[in-house]
Amino acid sequence: MALFFAAPFAIVCGYSFLTRGDYGGVEQPWTLENYQRLVDPIYLGILWRSFWIAGASTALCLLLGFPLALFISRAGRRKNLYLQLVLLPFWTSFLVRTYAWLFILRDTGLVNTVLIRLHIIATPFQLLYNDGAVLIGLVYNFLPFFVLPMYATLERLDPALLEAAADLGARPWATLWRVILPVSAPGFVAGSVLVFIPCLGAYLTPDLLGGGKSVMLGNLVQNQFTTARDWPFGSAASLVLMLVSALLLVALMRSRMARELM
Repeated sequence: MALFFAAPFAIVCGYSFLTRGDYGGVEQPWTLENYQRLVDPIYLGILWRSFWIAGASTALCLLLGFPLALFISRAGRRKNLYLQLVLLPFWTSFLVRTYAWLFILRDTGLVNTVLIRLHIIATPFQLLYNDGAVLIGLVYNFLPFFVLPMYATLERLDPALLEAAADLGARPWATLWRVILPVSAPGFVAGSVLVFIPCLGAYLTPDLLGGGKSVMLGNLVQNQFTTARDWPFGSAASLVLMLVSALLLVALMRSRMARELM
């Protein structure tokens, strides 16, 4: 932890208070200007876009992942097969999987080709290089991160609870809302955290599927360290990203502890 986390973190923290050199790198004097720049409406807009895309991706993973995890937990002897299918995308590179969506969503890609041949549309939809394409890529890549902890929680669900609900006259929907969802709350929290935080700092998916039009905070940090060569500002932006993620984790932990004490 000291070598691979504390030391790099201290270096980035120190860089965030220095000044960009004339030819890149860092130099004195010490300044707070890098943090003050983040209050600019342009960067606040990037921060807002990062939050809403990460939040929407997490919500979609929740809506898709919970039914899938519930189905797998009740699949009997086929559980292992379905779990392997969920993990199958991890057998290929994250970059390759993201590039595949370029060929699916482009003007001459699979989606537009099928819709045109079925005479549903006359001209191709613009499915690439927008926030919608970024959402699709993030949900596809991070959906297993929600399904797996959700499945682990549902797998430990005591069948006696469902039997008791049925004996008391509860219908399936009532059992779902009154028994399964409350008991599976830890899975929702764990899965949401595992999806939201990587989505908040994503830069590869917005860069490829957003085409530079859907800039998120991760893209801002990456551009400052590469193209702009403004390491102090990039360090300040990355620290703000880590701080926001840490505050969200602390808030979730406190809310969970408060529920356990009630």
